[in-house]
Formats: sequence, C-alpha cells, structure tokens
Amino acid sequence: MRTLAETGLSFLDLVAVREGGTIAQALSLALRTAQHAESLGFTRYWLAEHHNMPGIASSATAVLIGHIAGGTHRIRVGSGGVMLPNHAPLVVAEAFGTLAELYPGRIDLGLGRAPGTDPHTLRALRRDRVEREEDFPRDVEELQRLLAPAQPGQRLVAIPGAGSEVPIWLLGSSLFSARLAGQRGLPYAFASHFAPALLHEALAVYRSSFQPSPRCERPRVIVGVPVIAAASDDEANWLASSVEQRIYGILTGRRGRLQPPVEDFRAQLDDHARRALDDFLACAVFGGPQRVREGLARHLEATQADEFMVVTDVFDPELRLRSLSLTAAAMERRYR
Repeated sequence: MRTLAETGLSFLDLVAVREGGTIAQALSLALRTAQHAESLGFTRYWLAEHHNMPGIASSATAVLIGHIAGGTHRIRVGSGGVMLPNHAPLVVAEAFGTLAELYPGRIDLGLGRAPGTDPHTLRALRRDRVEREEDFPRDVEELQRLLAPAQPGQRLVAIPGAGSEVPIWLLGSSLFSARLAGQRGLPYAFASHFAPALLHEALAVYRSSFQPSPRCERPRVIVGVPVIAAASDDEANWLASSVEQRIYGILTGRRGRLQPPVEDFRAQLDDHARRALDDFLACAVFGGPQRVREGLARHLEATQADEFMVVTDVFDPELRLRSLSLTAAAMERRYR
C-alpha cells in the first residue's frame, strides 16, 4: 500500500480575486504560490478555466499557464482543466503545442467537458454550437491525433502541436469521463474538491474499464482535495470560513470575490445550508498538522490515489503559503 511520502502532491489554483484586491494582485499571487509549491517539491500546478465569474481570474488558461511556467523551473504546469466543448481541438493543440515548445517536458493538458460558466456566457463562447454527448469523445480523439506525430498525407496538422504529445488527462465529477479515460488508456483526475459524491464509484469505473495505452500503461489517478492547514484546528476552521462563504455564494447564485474569514459563519446559516456545505466539502481536510496528516492518510487508504491535488483558498496570501508548507510536511515532503 502506498504511503503519503510516496503519493504525489500537486496544486489546483482558481486564481481567486480577493475582496479589496485586484486581478493583477491575484495573478501575481498565483505565480508566487507556484514558485513556493515548486520549492516544496510539488509535482504539478494546474489552473482551471472559468468564465464570467467576478472572483476567478483564470479564464485565459493557456495564457496563464505560460506565465506560471515562465516564472518557475521544474514544476509541471497545466490545465485543470481546459473545458474542451468551449474550444476547437485545433486551437487547443496549437496553444498547448506552443507551450510545450517553450517549456519542454513541463506542460499538462487536463480536459473537462463541462462549460465552466453560465448559459449566457456559454452562448458567447460557442455561438450557435450545440454540444452533444458524443462530441466530447470525438474531440478528445481529434486532439490526441493533432498532438501525435503527423502522419504521411495528414491534411490537418497542428503547428506547433504535432509530435509534442502533451500528456492529456481527463477530468470529471461523474462516471462519463471516468469510463472514457479508462477505455482510452488516459490518466484521470476526479474533481472531489467540489463534487465528491461519486468519487469512489468513478474510480472503480475508471480502474475496471482501463485499457493500457502507449502513454499510460496502468491506471493513474489524481484526487482533488480542499486542504487548509494551520497552526491549530481552530485556526484552520476559521480560515475555512472564506471557502464556506464562497460555496454559499455559489449555492445561492451570488458569486463574488473571496471574502476574509469571519467568526462562526456556519452558525449564521440554516440547517439546509449547513448540509449543503457539508456535501460540497465532504472530502475537505481542514486542521492543524496532525488532523491534516490523518485526513490525507484516510483519503489515501480509501482511494489509493497516485496523487492529491489540493485546493487551498485562504484569504491571507501569507497564510495560504504557510498552508502549503504544512501540507507538504504532512505528506513528508522535503524542502528543496
């Protein structure tokens, strides 16, 4: 059985815009966080595509990946993910092929099939295109072909892109992408940081349907985990009220910027809202060093994940960096 020290540790950044702060500050903090994660030995740093959300600044995901990769040296940088229905596969192949040429061996391409936005923005992104269930598998296949070495007579070639073979990960919070990733022999990342309900069923489907491929000989799994590590359990729970305020805003249709922590936020909510928060954060690990270590160990025993991808939305930038340090220590990472 894998130990925490043998389990990969990575970071997913939504590039939160803080109350009273600016987008420029959020982008600067993303780079600083990536540099800190790299110094702690994190495996990869992913950024998520979202649109028309006032508290998230990662909409131009490929551009931001280039910014982060350019300011780091070893850590892998990628998308967690690019929402493929929003883009033509050729455009994605050219963008990530360019990134792969600029930062060889360091770029990941995580793909999701959700829109990552609201219906109005969806229409603005896709114009008149209507997405069908069969489109996502077809687009993934086309993208794989565009990133593979060009074949004689191939009429459509991604330049850059062809031959880059940027690693593709399928992302999901349901069984659809789990089965598709298994059938295609692709690595898989489950979004249990916001939709944990089907985590264990999805991993079982992925592993049971897995067919080895040249790029992935065995199932490889990343599990998303919301983590806030602090000096004590009480402090971590207080810091987590920023996350809870953000989630409550999502649940009530009032999205906004990341808010500072408040005392007894849950006490202000009714039972229905508290249950909704619990469901959303079922995989969360908030606490002091011991609780964080025990929580991650439980997740590892339950999922046998190859890697944890933590999401750490702490309002104070310095305390966010401290949380990463404490998480790395809980995973027995050594500073580099």
